[in-house]
Amino acid sequence: MAPSTSGGVRSGVAAKTGHGLAKVLRIKLQHNDPKEEVTGGASVFSVTTADTFVEDEPTSGEWLRELVPDRQEIRQYFVNLFPFLKWITRYNSAWFLGDTVAGLTVGAVVVPQSMAYAALAGLPPEFGLYSSFMGVLIYWFFATSKDITIGPVAVMSTLVGNIIIRVNAHRKPAIPPPVIASALAVICGSIVLFIGLIRCGWIVDFIPLTAISAFMTGSALNIAVGQVPGLMGITGFNTRDPTYRVTINILKHLGRTKLDAALGLTALAMLYLIRSFCRFMSKRQPNRHKMWFFISTLRTAFVILLYTLISWLVNRHVKSASKARFKILGTVPRGFKHAGAPVMTKEIVKSFTSELPAAVIVLLIEHIAIAKSFGRVNNYTINPSQELVAIGITNLLGPFLGAYPATGSFSRTAIKSKAGVRTPFAGVITSILVLLAIYALPRVFFFIPTAGLSAVIIHAVGDLITPPDTVYKFWRISPLEVVVFFAGVIVTVFTSIENGIYVTVACSAGLLLFRVAKAQGRFLGKVIGHSVIGDHHMGDEDKHGTLGDDGTEIYPDTAGTSRNIFLPIDHQDGSNPEIGVESPYPGIFIYRFSEGFNYPNANNYLDYLAAYIFKHTRRTMLDSYSKLGDRPWNEPGPRRGKAINTEDNRPLLRAIILDFSSVNNVDVSSVQNLIDVRNQLDRYATPETVEWHIACINNRWTKRALVSAGFGYPTPPKSVSKRWKPIFSVAEIGGRNSAAAEAERIRNERELKRQHGHGQGEITKAEAITSVSPGTISLGSDTAKELGKTDKLPKVAAVHGINRPFFHTDLTTALESAILSVERKLEVEQKGGKDIVEEP
Repeated sequence: MAPSTSGGVRSGVAAKTGHGLAKVLRIKLQHNDPKEEVTGGASVFSVTTADTFVEDEPTSGEWLRELVPDRQEIRQYFVNLFPFLKWITRYNSAWFLGDTVAGLTVGAVVVPQSMAYAALAGLPPEFGLYSSFMGVLIYWFFATSKDITIGPVAVMSTLVGNIIIRVNAHRKPAIPPPVIASALAVICGSIVLFIGLIRCGWIVDFIPLTAISAFMTGSALNIAVGQVPGLMGITGFNTRDPTYRVTINILKHLGRTKLDAALGLTALAMLYLIRSFCRFMSKRQPNRHKMWFFISTLRTAFVILLYTLISWLVNRHVKSASKARFKILGTVPRGFKHAGAPVMTKEIVKSFTSELPAAVIVLLIEHIAIAKSFGRVNNYTINPSQELVAIGITNLLGPFLGAYPATGSFSRTAIKSKAGVRTPFAGVITSILVLLAIYALPRVFFFIPTAGLSAVIIHAVGDLITPPDTVYKFWRISPLEVVVFFAGVIVTVFTSIENGIYVTVACSAGLLLFRVAKAQGRFLGKVIGHSVIGDHHMGDEDKHGTLGDDGTEIYPDTAGTSRNIFLPIDHQDGSNPEIGVESPYPGIFIYRFSEGFNYPNANNYLDYLAAYIFKHTRRTMLDSYSKLGDRPWNEPGPRRGKAINTEDNRPLLRAIILDFSSVNNVDVSSVQNLIDVRNQLDRYATPETVEWHIACINNRWTKRALVSAGFGYPTPPKSVSKRWKPIFSVAEIGGRNSAAAEAERIRNERELKRQHGHGQGEITKAEAITSVSPGTISLGSDTAKELGKTDKLPKVAAVHGINRPFFHTDLTTALESAILSVERKLEVEQKGGKDIVEEP
């Protein structure tokens, strides 16, 4: 008992200190909470078998305690930084076989691709090999995806190349490109690593699929067109100009085509022919699908080796790459010749600071989008924050061996997935193959034709272009997002990849804000619904319908299976317009928020709510202004000499029910707007006050905010002293003594008797307890009948706090409570304004 006593003393001291501080600072504490008055009224909740429940508000201390991790969470945080610890102890030979096959398959692709992508970055080919090696070697320690392959990619490489060109455009002397690339990798890696360590990987979710598709499509077009001159040996212009300008220059300089075109065009054609043939044979021979897949996967290595052989036969007596018959790769140093600490100076970092946002965005979205996609396909879930940690560490450590910025590759990830990879350890196998290439194959690399590498790049980025069928599906789903898609592609084609990134991200953010700000609430009406299966209602299996004279089906008794369905009055949800949606009750309005309720959309929501109510109701006091000059300018009343219309048949405003099912959080602005509208409608309904019932609240903090604004109970609070009777939802506490358990026991006994020939059928399943008004419990008829035989009553309790009688579990209960309150007031008015006192 001592701890609780001391805790109570501390709580009392804290409360006194808080009240004293509030008094000094002249802060008005909350005093309009009718908790004591409500819980003290016997007529409020007088069910003898039900437990009362008074809901406590969340406190700032609770919020802080949720933010501060405990010892177990801290330990789990550090364990989660190394996901391989969860599976490495169970590693087995079957996994190793799958990883070996996948790792070797990816290695055969990554070697030629990485050298080709290094050329896109404006770097010697060995830097592509360094990046590939570090990417696949480091990633598996931190990976939550078994399929991803980190290394040089076409888009990031092009971006690095553009950054290098812009940094050195006006510098004398120029900074060596590898120095810029390494420094860029360290800075980008540090930023991404920080985002991952603070577990903010969710920020990637703000970039939608259409923006990613636009960025990938525009970048693929930019890269593919930029590689055509190298494919055909055309020179004399800048291939990093905007895509449209490069296309024009290609057409102008077609006459400069060299022998390179013979190798490049045939290599590109061979890549597509092999892939098409393997796909065709895979369909013709499904039992050999795996074989044709591996043949298709190795097409890049095969084509590069074939054209390297051709190049060697043609240029085998050449000692310098500049004297070759066509352009070849040239000398590739053996080993890690550029290993060492990256050069990081203030001048170097400052030179590319403005380019960092685009580089970071590319690292993020390309990797996470690919990882999530393959995770869903292969039935596992990635941790975006941990993936950012993996990318960050890879780019942070890679430059020490000469690597430049790397991220997840779509083509190599797809190959790895289809090759049957089992764990991230496959990256180690790939790194071994890349290491062998770095030390054993540099002399072979000398003869690789650059036109063949251009063909590899064009073939690889072709898969990044969004096909028309997918764009059409985007159009079917969300036409506005297709506009964003084409905007991103067009900007990329006519300017640069960086601008395309910014435009797609900005347009997507603008579209999201527009949708939030212009969210349209709906006024709901009520219809009576039934669930029908076959030719009878669910729950009434023995009551089949018959056909009437007009061919419609007539059901004998549907009272037990009917329920309230709330539909938009304007049928904008696509419901059948022939169904007549009834007003829930004269003067009572049900309003549903569609996309949250926060400061961007609060005005739009509530302006529509007030305008609709003014249009469909009449003022309680038709002439509440004794003098003409007292009227506000926006309520001028009838024209001079004309009487007020007293034959208005519209109802008086009685109550408003808000459906908060789509609202998770509210803020100060939205709640203040709600208060303003409440005051406005109270003036409109004077001398009465409008009741506000709120259903389906999902968050305790939202309740706290609404209570602080005076919602959740009748206003003004003094009306609580009247003997009004709100409706509360209750539910069974559960356990073996619950009504449902008792009904289940009886049902099982009946079933056993029936099986033994006693002839008694199975009883109907017990219905749930729905709602309770003071002194009554509403149970299913079958449940009540069976419970009556056993002399047992269910143990029930209030679902929501009885100190918040205007917060409801669902719209049906909210409507019942509002109607009961309105009819109560009308009854009081009919009796001359005297309240009816009832016995508890």
